[in-house]
Amino acid sequence: MANLKWGGVDCLELAKKFGTPLYVYDTGIIKSRCKELRDTFINRWDNVRVRYASKAFLTRSMAKLIEHEGIGLDVVSLGELYTALSAKFPPERIEMNGNAKSHDEISLCVKSGVGRIIVDHPDELQIIEKYAQEFGRVQKILIRAAPGVDAHTHAYIATGQTGSKFGFPLDGDMLPDSIKYAMKSEYLNLTGLHFHVGSQLFEIDDYLKSLDIIIGLMKKLKDSLNFTTHELNLGGGFGAVINPAIPAMKSSFYTDSMMKLLHEKCKAYNLEIPRAVIEPGRWIISESGITLYTVENIKSLTGITFIAVNGGMADNPRYALSQAEYNAVRVKNFDEPVNYNNTQVSIVGKCCESGDILIENAKIQEVKPGDVIALYNTGAYTFSMSSSYNKLQRPAVVFVENGNAKLVVERQSLEDITRGDLLID
Repeated sequence: MANLKWGGVDCLELAKKFGTPLYVYDTGIIKSRCKELRDTFINRWDNVRVRYASKAFLTRSMAKLIEHEGIGLDVVSLGELYTALSAKFPPERIEMNGNAKSHDEISLCVKSGVGRIIVDHPDELQIIEKYAQEFGRVQKILIRAAPGVDAHTHAYIATGQTGSKFGFPLDGDMLPDSIKYAMKSEYLNLTGLHFHVGSQLFEIDDYLKSLDIIIGLMKKLKDSLNFTTHELNLGGGFGAVINPAIPAMKSSFYTDSMMKLLHEKCKAYNLEIPRAVIEPGRWIISESGITLYTVENIKSLTGITFIAVNGGMADNPRYALSQAEYNAVRVKNFDEPVNYNNTQVSIVGKCCESGDILIENAKIQEVKPGDVIALYNTGAYTFSMSSSYNKLQRPAVVFVENGNAKLVVERQSLEDITRGDLLID
């Protein structure tokens, strides 16, 4: 029997040194995912690019790691952009996405020289143009199209369907009118199109259906407006497995099929094969991360046992939002067999919400108060979505690799919680 190790570091020692709840990332896994993308996409196909979807997890140390791995960033807010720039990330390797960009966001994008702004609304064109003129730049942009495909995923993380808040619909005049406007502007360089189907996709059919529709759009725009799509951003959404015992999805499962279709259809339509861009986020980061918790108490009722831990939906709201599934183990002697065989087990948090659940129907070794448990596959959308609900302190973040641990984000202090909270009479 042995304690769980992550990145070669004993998780009990991590809990003692840094406290719990604690986000722990094995940077070796992150690097291996980036290497896989280089081997099977960047080095296999001509004229392609990868942008890490930083909304899944972004700290300054993460930005620096991604830079070293030769990959760019996809950001969606002023805070994400500022974080990247404060880490000295090359702005030309940053792309700004999002459906409701503010003037401050667009202004900083243009001023700092981000590589692409992905336009989601016609009004953005005039705003980008305004700041490009002010700063004496020609800003490269893509226009996001909504292919109208309802992806097989949770409704809250599907983005390419008809009626989505994201992107330009393919019917009507909004898209062609915006392309004509951009083509005439001396401050805008419209290089191509962008689409995104959704997140946590484990099948290729929705990608290929969407890509086929977008290539048809490329043909239509070429014929009607003489617009050439030089770049096509295929989005991200590659599925990340929830169980560490199950092999991870290969990125080539998605990229090979999409690139083959792109080449075949463009040749059939006599179109220029555009530079292809992908934006994986969760697939890069999710399985590298675990969260450590301390068991506070155990409540056994008829037919159900609640294991209450010292965190919950404040540090991981994914179950409450979209019923995300996780697996857990007790850190001490983690390879012992599961003991809760005759009752349903739920691992729950300390927030004052009945929906503060981390895992329903958990399979875990028997635990007692004070034990440390680990939730697997929590690298994506936990730290980035964490809050101080119930005035809980946001956890620290630690990077581990080859037996070494480095603190990269400090635990939020009580003083941090009241920072900016003005006391008036």
